[in-house]
Amino acid sequence: MPYIPHTEKDIAKILKAAGAQTVDDLLGGLPSSLRLKRPLDLPKGLSEQELKKTLRDIAAGNSTVSGYSSFLGAGAYNHYIPAAVDSLISRSEFYTAYTPYQPEISQGTLQAIFEYQTFVCQLTGMDVSNASLYDGATAVAEAVLMARRLTGRHRILLSSALHPEYRETVETYLKGTADHLTEVAYCAEAGTTLPEAVESMAGDEPACLVIQHPNFFGCLEDVEKLASIIHAKKGLLIVVTNEAVSLGMLKPPGALGADISVGEIRSFGNALSYGGPYLGFLSTKTEFIRQMPGRIIGQTLDKHGNRAFCLTFATREQHIRREKATSNICTNHGLCALAASIHMACLGQTGLKRLAGVNLSKAEYLKKKLLSIKGVRPGFTSPTFNEFTVRLGKDSDTVLRALLEKKIFGGVALNRFYKPLGDYLLVAATEMNSKEDIDLFASELSKAL
Repeated sequence: MPYIPHTEKDIAKILKAAGAQTVDDLLGGLPSSLRLKRPLDLPKGLSEQELKKTLRDIAAGNSTVSGYSSFLGAGAYNHYIPAAVDSLISRSEFYTAYTPYQPEISQGTLQAIFEYQTFVCQLTGMDVSNASLYDGATAVAEAVLMARRLTGRHRILLSSALHPEYRETVETYLKGTADHLTEVAYCAEAGTTLPEAVESMAGDEPACLVIQHPNFFGCLEDVEKLASIIHAKKGLLIVVTNEAVSLGMLKPPGALGADISVGEIRSFGNALSYGGPYLGFLSTKTEFIRQMPGRIIGQTLDKHGNRAFCLTFATREQHIRREKATSNICTNHGLCALAASIHMACLGQTGLKRLAGVNLSKAEYLKKKLLSIKGVRPGFTSPTFNEFTVRLGKDSDTVLRALLEKKIFGGVALNRFYKPLGDYLLVAATEMNSKEDIDLFASELSKAL
């Protein structure tokens, strides 16, 4: 929508209503030392046509997945979004909606959120899901706080194979508390969390163990074994899913022993868009529902006996319960959650399984091509889904710069997060990578080495 400034008539009307003669009169309460004495240093105004051209010219300087071949992963996966998603979420009743503070009259919004929660539960194998959270990182942090409340304990175990930025977010949330935050080592050969390290570092009263599956290296964790270890110590297991498409093929966290399942679901319905927005999910067992952050929408009947929806829980929020709140999340990503729901509905169970299969097959073909290059070795030995690591035998940052010149986003250099892994490269493949893209990547990587 074009920006239309206030007219002189509009300003005069506002001033009259406020009992002021000039705009400066409205600012009379501000000390003169805080008021700007000169005009703002702004360029000359542009017409709408000129402004659009300027913005297009600026945008043309960016490099995006539309013009480059991308093998990036690490939480940002390039997936195809059906046209139906943007078409439906662009409807004004969805696009302009914020959050249902008068929920029962917002039946369409409530139904959309209810269906989102249902999809999340079906994906994760858990009993209940909240409306949504800001992103995967904050979802993990909220799950840790939830585990503390449920257990009354303060020893937190984080797998070092958990996304480094997720670990940083948890550390930020717990800063200034008396919690004991411990990182559990991963196996240098397998790339997965060491069960014996969990056993030795858990102590007598762990609140929870947080693992990622597939983990940051793309490796599949032995979730059931880790669950048995932490449950034996009466702690909770939090399983993080960074690539939601993997849940179309892998056994769901709820069936593997997870007490809380969290992660990032941006892969459905939400574009990469220069880093956001993202969309966090959190699901758990029915017995833990009272300590969930965020909102929960329920299904009921109206006075006529017709299907209806209601805001079942919202008492966790600060604007209602203040210091007794279990979360400071005062809104949900309504539009992002709706986009994810529409995408999942378009896929259906069969479509999601097929999509996951395509991602796996693309990744396995990519792995085969890269490992056929002289000097390239597997980073770890564990099985993977659509993301894996390779060792280049050469500084990975140097290689990535060479690939970038060929319009290839070649992956993520792991030395950014793990200093000893200087020649490790994390790469991912999705349905968006053609055979030609993969073959070209392998060819250019070989030249760069």
